[in-house]
Amino acid sequence: MKNIETTIIIKAPIEKVWSIFTNFNEYPKWNPFIISVKGEVKVGHQIETTVQLEGMSEQVFKPQILEFGKNYRLRWLGKLGTKGIFDGEHYFQLKVIDSQKTELIHGENFSGILSGLLLKMIGEKTKNGFEAMNEALKIEVENNEY
Repeated sequence: MKNIETTIIIKAPIEKVWSIFTNFNEYPKWNPFIISVKGEVKVGHQIETTVQLEGMSEQVFKPQILEFGKNYRLRWLGKLGTKGIFDGEHYFQLKVIDSQKTELIHGENFSGILSGLLLKMIGEKTKNGFEAMNEALKIEVENNEY
């Protein structure tokens, strides 16, 4: 299994970070990486996400929600084509640093027979996309009153 993981510290309480992070209708306004999330984000449900990697066309995935814990974690499992070819378990976890600081851990575990090859092709762009989203969320949270 291959993994890409990024982290960022956001100067805001965990409840505020979670509120903005899970306001999926606003993603097109601020999120440069996951530009759309459609469907009911609930464990067991399938949603539709549109992802934009730098220099590439938009890609639509239909992952299944594995975990959705308020003020804590969101995980989903997506696949390219058939399960076992190129699967990705995408995760976001929030951790309290103190009452006014939250750490976001944003990553993905990749598996499947094409994971090594595809990550050689898009791994760096994927990591850059995670970091761009993290930075954009930090700016959105720290610069807005919610």
